[in-house]
Amino acid sequence: MVPQAKPVVGRVPGRSGAPCVVAAGEANGSPIVTGPISVNPSMSPALDPVAAAASPAEAGKSAKAVDRSKGLWTRCDKCGTILYIKHLKEHHHICFGCNYHLKMSSMERINHLIDAGTWRPLDETLSPVDPLEFSDLKLYTDRIKEAQEKTGLQDGVRTGTGLLHGIPVALGVMDFTYMGGSMGSVVGEKLTRLIEYATQEGMPVIIVCTSGGARMQEGIFSLMQMAKISAALHVHQNCANLLYIAILTSPTTGGVTASFGMLGDVIIAEPQAIIGFAGRRVIEQTLQEQLPDDFQTAEYLLEHGLLDLVVPRSFLKGALYEIIDFYRAAPYKKRGMIPFGVQHGTFLTTEEKVRRRWAQWSRGGNGNSKDLAVAGDSSAVSYRELVSSYRTLVAGDAASSGSSRGAAAPLDLQELLADPEALPSAMELAKQSKIEWMARTEELLAAQQDKMQYVFRMK
Repeated sequence: MVPQAKPVVGRVPGRSGAPCVVAAGEANGSPIVTGPISVNPSMSPALDPVAAAASPAEAGKSAKAVDRSKGLWTRCDKCGTILYIKHLKEHHHICFGCNYHLKMSSMERINHLIDAGTWRPLDETLSPVDPLEFSDLKLYTDRIKEAQEKTGLQDGVRTGTGLLHGIPVALGVMDFTYMGGSMGSVVGEKLTRLIEYATQEGMPVIIVCTSGGARMQEGIFSLMQMAKISAALHVHQNCANLLYIAILTSPTTGGVTASFGMLGDVIIAEPQAIIGFAGRRVIEQTLQEQLPDDFQTAEYLLEHGLLDLVVPRSFLKGALYEIIDFYRAAPYKKRGMIPFGVQHGTFLTTEEKVRRRWAQWSRGGNGNSKDLAVAGDSSAVSYRELVSSYRTLVAGDAASSGSSRGAAAPLDLQELLADPEALPSAMELAKQSKIEWMARTEELLAAQQDKMQYVFRMK
């Protein structure tokens, strides 16, 4: 007795490409196909879905032919539609019946996002080891070999650089087919190196996340990657003031969600993607509550403020271009000299802010007599006093180090800050706690039409 099922529309390869009606059920383990079908007569019977639904005896006789058809068809994870893989790839792995976004390999995502011929991979030779000599039903080393043979990857992420509609970007793409996209020490190291390279080169970073979480076979070594990647992103975003975009695909769970997956300046998700930390059943058992049907979906998280955008896969490259192109108009970027450390990064950010504010004051015609003293603060100095004291400190420091710069120090603080030779000396003095930059309070900012004013305190 053939089970009754709700039919959905699909396509099979044929001379006319005519649509057929495919039922979302099974008979004798084979898909049920009804309705008119136009099939190329030269096509092997094993490639014909009707032939695949033949009697068990006939199916047994053509077992070898059926094996040759493996990899030509797949089924939608959501609606059960039978999909021809060639057509599915042309449609960016989006189901024709319900628009569900199926999983993509890392190389397919790279080809989708990066301009043809511009991809340059990084750290391809990094390979995982077994630091804990872990074994469950299999040795961890055996699992690594199986995953490498299955995917052709050394580990579960590809990293590299390329052009996205002509804009240089650093891209990392996780691959779920490699041990469920789990994050091990090599995944963390490759992503960290990618971020550091992008920071040095002044490039935006894009990471496509799909993962089951930290890799349990590596224990604390895998958990450490959460902090390592987050630290590299802190320097990239907060110290170098560069862009990081996180793209969350289905599924993104565990340690990836708890770290770099949620640190993006812009967080984008694909429609209906499953995103969370713990699984649905674990949360329900812990809370003893029934969760909503759409819990942990991208649309649910967007509604509750965890995401910035939900973008269909077909429009993702264009959306990324618009975001990055808008960001490229940002002011001064320091390239090639990004210090990797919170202390150095703080001074780098301060240097950039001081440059911008003094340039703004100069355009506003405030003049050199602008008083920077904070009301009620006797330790603050006026602009003219600041110029004199600052020049003395910088010139004295340069003279003591054997430099001939002392007599040539500029009189104007704005010129001092813009001078490529004087500013490093000033920064070094700040590091030695001889001078210190302080920002006004929110009340003073509001009183001055939200114009940031920096006060130099003399130690």
